[in-house]
Amino acid sequence: MMLSVLGPGIIVSMVDNDAGGIATYSVAGAKYGYSILWILIPTGVLLYLVQEMNARMGIVTGKGLASLIREEFSFRLTAIIMVAMLVANFANTVSEFAGIAASSQIFGVSKYIAVPIAAVAIWWLVLKGSYKVVEKVFMLVSLVYIAYIISAILAKPQWNEVAHGLLVPSGQLNGPFVVMAVTIIGTTIAPWMQFYQQSAIVDKGLSVDQLVYERLDTAIGTVFLTIAALAIMICCAAAFFNKPGIGATTITSAEQAAKGLAPVAGQYATYLFAFGLLFASIFAGCILPLTTAYTVCEAFGWEYGVDRKFSQAPKFYTVYTTFIAGGAILILIPKMPLITLMIVSQTIMGMLLPVILTCMLKVIRNRDVMGDYVNGDAYNAVAWIAVIILYALDLLLVISSIFPVGR
Repeated sequence: MMLSVLGPGIIVSMVDNDAGGIATYSVAGAKYGYSILWILIPTGVLLYLVQEMNARMGIVTGKGLASLIREEFSFRLTAIIMVAMLVANFANTVSEFAGIAASSQIFGVSKYIAVPIAAVAIWWLVLKGSYKVVEKVFMLVSLVYIAYIISAILAKPQWNEVAHGLLVPSGQLNGPFVVMAVTIIGTTIAPWMQFYQQSAIVDKGLSVDQLVYERLDTAIGTVFLTIAALAIMICCAAAFFNKPGIGATTITSAEQAAKGLAPVAGQYATYLFAFGLLFASIFAGCILPLTTAYTVCEAFGWEYGVDRKFSQAPKFYTVYTTFIAGGAILILIPKMPLITLMIVSQTIMGMLLPVILTCMLKVIRNRDVMGDYVNGDAYNAVAWIAVIILYALDLLLVISSIFPVGR
């Protein structure tokens, strides 16, 4: 039973370590070393808290999050959320194809070859595969994050310092460190995750008697995400932090981190890091358009689902195809302002996350919707405290995006 349920929680967590996430964790480790590792522990707890509620709503109601928001709140709010999700998800999809382009070039493959091949493969998988087949492929691709664990070991970190950085909160009381901490949290807990996991649970057809297994699925995914993120930060901290000539000032992206590993940890570490970036980008390049297609169709009551054919859910597959084609084409245009796109998407996500979580907390306390599976008082209080913290942190993230602090 457990093996048949596993999937949505693990997939949504592992996809969160996408090109943008890998870049964030790489820069954080290179710039601040092991002192910033501890932030991933409370972030992981917050992530599980949010995703567990999300899984519970999907199983109990049999509806996606966008459907519940449309039914429980105004159509105007639903439309605003959909527009914000479309813009942010498209910008993120473009960044995933940027990750494919950058990592493939490390292996000597032109982006003009790698990006179109990846786009067609991603599109074909979902268009022609059933939900079970697609999920199995996603689960298999999740294993790629082992590459980062191996890369971290090859970088030969000081494990006693790793343990100290993980268990003892520390850092610098200045603007750049706070911005980086908030960025890590914003990268790890993203609005699209709530929409994808709940839609995937509905698409998979899980029932209430399988809730305990889906909670385990969510917990496993959270642990895997945290370990992979820690491995990336440890790898870059060991390789670049306080290293003259190759230090933090020269590492501003995941592909730079991959290339810079060679003189420190060997060429194999570079290829492993690039391999992880490539497949993580392909993975997320499939999930983000799929999430958008789920969300838009749920919001407007259109037919959707991976098990349906194009003729049965034309709008679902049209949204999916448009996002993949658009993201791939933009990456092939010279001098595309990718940094601007990423900042815009990050800012929108920062503003959108607390709104979505507030909607979730209101729905999950409604007994007409959730029956006996509403949040208990203690659980709800903890959840609201977490949301208030996220409101404050995301506000800082938005402010820092609009008014950049010197790094």
